[in-house]
Amino acid sequence: MSEEQQAVFGIQKIYLKDMSLEIPSAPQIFLERESPQIDVNIHNEARGLEQQGLYEVVLTATVTAKIKDKTVFLVEAAQAGIFEIRNISQQDLDAVLGVVCPNTLLPYAREAVASTVTRAGFPPVVLQHMSFEAVYQQRLQQLQQQQQQPSSPPPAH
Repeated sequence: MSEEQQAVFGIQKIYLKDMSLEIPSAPQIFLERESPQIDVNIHNEARGLEQQGLYEVVLTATVTAKIKDKTVFLVEAAQAGIFEIRNISQQDLDAVLGVVCPNTLLPYAREAVASTVTRAGFPPVVLQHMSFEAVYQQRLQQLQQQQQQPSSPPPAH
């Protein structure tokens, strides 16, 4: 097999693309004794760059802590990476961008969130492991179901 045909996967750069922290009820919120309810939302996006075979993947973690209806804090971290991916099928490329790259970025996002929350004066929030494989498979099933359904005519006005 020639060198051109070898599958290539490489990490060119990992970086924190965006980071935000809001504590809308400070300083009063620090006097609360009740434990907050933590809500974590993680999603990822991928896009090709101008250079052939290079892709940017951004894993965004949004963590909201609330006590009743009062926001304790809101943290959003967009952990990104530039990945070199060449000589693989489109299906494999989708899987690498949707599973392998986010798995690579998650530990960095986890550290960014925990560090930011701790520096803000709160106990650390540790992002748990996430099965990007399961999310990817679920997305594939949804796409297959959409393709199998006949398209309905637009509603009449």
